[in-house]
Amino acid sequence: MKLHYHTLSLALALALPAVAAAQNAPTELDDVTVTATRTPVVLKDSVVPVQLINRDQIDRSQANTVLELLRGRAGLDFVNQGGTGKITSLFLRGSNSNQVLVLVDGVRVGSATSGMAALQDLPVDQIERVEIVRGPRSSLYGSEAIGGVIQIFTRTAGKGLQQNLSLTAGSNNLRQASAGFSNRGERGWISAQGGYQKTDGINACNGSSALFQGCYVEEPDRDGYRNTSINVRAGYALTDTLSLEGHVLNADSFNEYDGSIFGGNEAENLQQVYGGKLAWAASDAFQLIAQVGRNRDQADNYFAADGSRTFASNFDTRRDTASVQGDIQLAEGQQLTAGVDWQNDKVTSSTAFNINDRDNTGVFVEYQGQFGAHSLQASVRNDDNEQFGNHTTGSLGYGFAFGNGFRLTASAGTGFKAPTFNDLYYPGFSNPDLKPEESKSLNLGIAQYADNWNWTFNAYETRIDQLIGYDSNFDLVNVAEARIRGAELTGYLSLAGFDINAQASFTDPRDHTSGAATYDNLLARRARTSGRLDVDKRFGPLRLGVTAAGSGHRFDNAANTVRLAGYGTLDVRVEYAINDAWSVQAKAANVFDREYETIAWYNQPGREYQLTLRYRSAN
Repeated sequence: MKLHYHTLSLALALALPAVAAAQNAPTELDDVTVTATRTPVVLKDSVVPVQLINRDQIDRSQANTVLELLRGRAGLDFVNQGGTGKITSLFLRGSNSNQVLVLVDGVRVGSATSGMAALQDLPVDQIERVEIVRGPRSSLYGSEAIGGVIQIFTRTAGKGLQQNLSLTAGSNNLRQASAGFSNRGERGWISAQGGYQKTDGINACNGSSALFQGCYVEEPDRDGYRNTSINVRAGYALTDTLSLEGHVLNADSFNEYDGSIFGGNEAENLQQVYGGKLAWAASDAFQLIAQVGRNRDQADNYFAADGSRTFASNFDTRRDTASVQGDIQLAEGQQLTAGVDWQNDKVTSSTAFNINDRDNTGVFVEYQGQFGAHSLQASVRNDDNEQFGNHTTGSLGYGFAFGNGFRLTASAGTGFKAPTFNDLYYPGFSNPDLKPEESKSLNLGIAQYADNWNWTFNAYETRIDQLIGYDSNFDLVNVAEARIRGAELTGYLSLAGFDINAQASFTDPRDHTSGAATYDNLLARRARTSGRLDVDKRFGPLRLGVTAAGSGHRFDNAANTVRLAGYGTLDVRVEYAINDAWSVQAKAANVFDREYETIAWYNQPGREYQLTLRYRSAN
């Protein structure tokens, strides 16, 4: 516990304005984000909080999972059911895990039954870049974007022919390999990447059948995980104004977990993302983009014991999407964007759902204007859903840049979340008359950007109404309410050859359901405080780095009677460049071997080591 408080205090202190911003070195301040507005915007000009993580930062972090990569970053909190490959829930600004929209190369991903994206099965080796938008974006994307949007871009092609290779071995019999190539010619480009990960894992759960807790059984064994993935992206300029792009991501995994009497103890999971995009730049003032996509989320569950295996359940959801978007340059610094999104969700399952598919059509319009030091962003959207009818959301953002690199921002927005198929149609535990969950949010921010340092500070409040929960008769109804307040501080400083990145979050997520016994309790499994500190230093061919991450205590239940202690971990990284192409990396994670839980009864890895050989051809 002493390490937890010292680690978190250090992260908070170094995140003050003397340090600065969200994991981006000063040479990257002109990075462009597309997720916040669905159009290219320079990061520091965004009127809503955005964070970027690029491939170089991913390699430097030596992260093996999306959880490792995102842990402790501003506004983000995770809970995990027992290590690599186990079910991971993400809370963005205190919102529910199914109130965060996840995109892969512009395609919506996630289970139509649970409403969650399987982040634990998305391979880090396939990722080129991650954009994190904090705050509601339903006015541009529709359902799910209450807490924010996370968009993952898979690997693309740079200049000419490039190859990469990495081989990793580590604790718990970790074996990992990744290889790929890319090539960009005068008119076309292609990128292909394959990956493999396998680990014996840890004992995921200390369940109790007698106490009916955790996973409800005693299985003190290792729970392994295996993931095989491939990603291909390609594009071609048909003419000087017309281009075509396609992409495929396939991640096939096998997961062992400590068994539940309800769901088995082995699972074969499949994540597939397909997409195609046609872009027409008719003139400097007009561009039209048409895009189609499909996400398939499949889980086959089994009971396995003594060498035998029995089928338990199957959930196979398919999400088809299509969109058309037009961008019009009205005048210098002024742009109008309008579009139509179509979505169809379909469920195939061993569980009999009364209805197994539905359509949604969304129409949106957005205005962006730049007037000297002032910037404005406004958008409105209407979604027509086959189940719950029409729903309208909107957002308004303002930014003002003044002397010495300072920038003030203010934004407000509404969001909504459509009920899942489990909410509406799961036999015996559903209500087909449920309405969408609704939210209202306000964000105020200030930032400063300089040559060798920058920082951002954001404060926000979100109120969520018609939350889906159980009434006194244990019927599923729209009764719950939540009020979430918080603040985020991020910073970057380059000093004496040290790159220091720090971020800290404070979240106060409260149950505000009138008359409920849990009124004013903290929402379950959310920590109020978290922080992360990354320090890197290069000494010629040698690079040293440390990552400290901390999280405050949380409650595992709505009654706030089961308290999980806060924790802090320290990772140490070493990298040696053999030459311009080859390098060796080593990492010790959770150096002080801290024991902690993010979900009661579910274990987290102790001290782990890994060694990586990496090759990347020169650009």
